[in-house]
Amino acid sequence: MKLQVKFSLYNAITKIAIILVLGAIILFSLDRLAYNQLDNRLLKKKSKIIEHLNDDEIDSLLNNQQSFTDYNILKEEFIVLTDIPDNQKDSIAKIYSEKREIEGDVEVYRILNYKFLYHTNWYNLEIGETMTALQSIKNIIRFYMLIVLVAALLITLITDYAFSNFLLKPFYLIIDKKINRVDDPTHYNYENIPTNTDDFKILDNSINSLMRKINTLFALEKQFIANVSHELLTPISILSTRFENMLNTPEIPVEHENKIYASLKTLNRLKVIINSLLLISKVENNQYLKTEEINLKQELIDIYEDLEDRIADKNINYTLHLEDDFNFTGNKALIHTLLMNIINNAIKYNVEGGNLFIAGKRNQQQYVLIISDTGSGMSKALVEDAFDRFKRGNTDESGFGLGLAIVQSIAKFHKIDVEIKSEEGKGTSISLIF
Repeated sequence: MKLQVKFSLYNAITKIAIILVLGAIILFSLDRLAYNQLDNRLLKKKSKIIEHLNDDEIDSLLNNQQSFTDYNILKEEFIVLTDIPDNQKDSIAKIYSEKREIEGDVEVYRILNYKFLYHTNWYNLEIGETMTALQSIKNIIRFYMLIVLVAALLITLITDYAFSNFLLKPFYLIIDKKINRVDDPTHYNYENIPTNTDDFKILDNSINSLMRKINTLFALEKQFIANVSHELLTPISILSTRFENMLNTPEIPVEHENKIYASLKTLNRLKVIINSLLLISKVENNQYLKTEEINLKQELIDIYEDLEDRIADKNINYTLHLEDDFNFTGNKALIHTLLMNIINNAIKYNVEGGNLFIAGKRNQQQYVLIISDTGSGMSKALVEDAFDRFKRGNTDESGFGLGLAIVQSIAKFHKIDVEIKSEEGKGTSISLIF
């Protein structure tokens, strides 16, 4: 999971938790707040009525038994004043909810009940406000509060994701440009990624420092291989010449002659290995030019002519099918070597009377060449190590494990992708993607 996604998930979970807690607190407190607000209104009305009370008002209320305020049509409020015995004492106003029938309609009211003394008489004052409107207001408040909470959550999640994306952009640029796209230390870009975050600056500088060390070691390794390979060719040539001269010596014993032949064979094998390593080193050091126009079909035809005798010796069914004529710019000698190594392996490790099928087709902006055989194949472990030097997928002593290493070096030099599919006992398929 990406760091950005983890940040977003963490922010989302924490914000959802906070909003749920706050929402629950507000929702559970809404009733209490609404009741407190309504009770305060009733207390204020009670104080106002008592303050402005006079004899005429008392007579009017006592005679009517009940009256309504300005909203009498909706019956939202009422005031009831009743005469009570003189044995009452001043009481604290009591507020409660109760159903009342007003002019034939039953409504739930919030009622303030207050007993007071006016002149020499005790009275009971009841002031009521309907709770229907209050409940409607609470429902509306809940609905809009829910909308506001959801909108706030979505806005915060989107802004958090956008901000984390902006914040982590230098990190992904470092990963993409300085790690994922680097296939060769010599092509590494040491320019720092623009960022104001100190942690990313440290990461960028650390990767640059590490790549400088790797590039130095890589260059030393390639130079060492090239130098050693080149220097070894001279003594090998001298030894080969001496052994050949010894073979021309008259009356040489047979046992000595056999040992000299074996030594010459070993020197030739060593010479092939050194030349292969030199070829890989020169390709990796970009010592070849890519300026020739190459026709892929013609190259395959030339290679078939070179290997026709070997194909006939093993009675292999050879099939070449190219849907389109494909041309590209590269190094003709290297491409010839690349194709020769792959086709040579397809012949070498094929079964007697097997099949060798070469097919080419366009795939969108790519051209794919597939070389398949029905040979012994390789295990999954051997396929993973196929491009490693001196790793062989069989016990044939005539191989050195450098053929596919050369293929890989030449393919990288020409920006060709190589894919291998193989199954033991069924054969191998190698795809070249131009």
